[in-house]
Amino acid sequence: MNAPVTDSELNAFLDGELTPARRAEVELWLAGHPEALVRLEHFLAQREALHRLFDPVLDEPLPEALREAAQAPVRSAGWWRRQPWAQIAAGLLVACVGAAGGWFARDRQVATAPIAAVSVPLPRQAAVAHAVFSPDVKRPVEIRAEQEDQLVTWLSRRLGSPVRPPHLGTLGFELIGGRLLPGNSGPVAQFMYHDGAGQRLTLYVSTENSGKRDTAFRFAQEGPVNVFYWIDGAFGYALSAGIPKDELAKVATEVHAQLERR
Repeated sequence: MNAPVTDSELNAFLDGELTPARRAEVELWLAGHPEALVRLEHFLAQREALHRLFDPVLDEPLPEALREAAQAPVRSAGWWRRQPWAQIAAGLLVACVGAAGGWFARDRQVATAPIAAVSVPLPRQAAVAHAVFSPDVKRPVEIRAEQEDQLVTWLSRRLGSPVRPPHLGTLGFELIGGRLLPGNSGPVAQFMYHDGAGQRLTLYVSTENSGKRDTAFRFAQEGPVNVFYWIDGAFGYALSAGIPKDELAKVATEVHAQLERR
């Protein structure tokens, strides 16, 4: 092989965008690099999860404002930014970029980039992170529950505040582990749980919403993912799963109660 295989080429390999000659070289290289096959599976899981989350948007009716814009004279860029649907589109774009960045950034400090100026709402961040990582079979978390003390120390140091996962065994959910992810302007934590049937649930913990005073429980639905979220002191929390709203509410109530006792 004349050149090493980059992550960009692995993505192009998945998308069928390589030349036949280069594809044959990559296939040969993968046969001798099992660790690259694991990365390839992660890329595939991320792509499929994002499709499941955002493909339903493609079936939604075209907004009337967008229909009018297609027939109206060309206007200034400032006019486009003022449209509500433009803000939604920008949010979806940043959410996708932020979620994909979770794999490549992993345990590195997240740098502030110009795109971070557009703030993605807490429930959308949490839903995208859930959709990307919960389907992963081989590596759903970076540190497993067996090393919970190490996980707590690592995430607390990176977030700059003590953070510990609730224990949800009484509700049938056991901790799998956790990982570090990029937020709007810094690192956030994700804890993952599963029940006996394999259903996964994630708790997204952020310190980026600490300036907000609204602490009430709120519910959001992002594609197939249900989310309960709230602000409590220095933290913003979002609980995400594909289970019904009433079942998720019970878990959210227990999580909140445990966090209040700490």
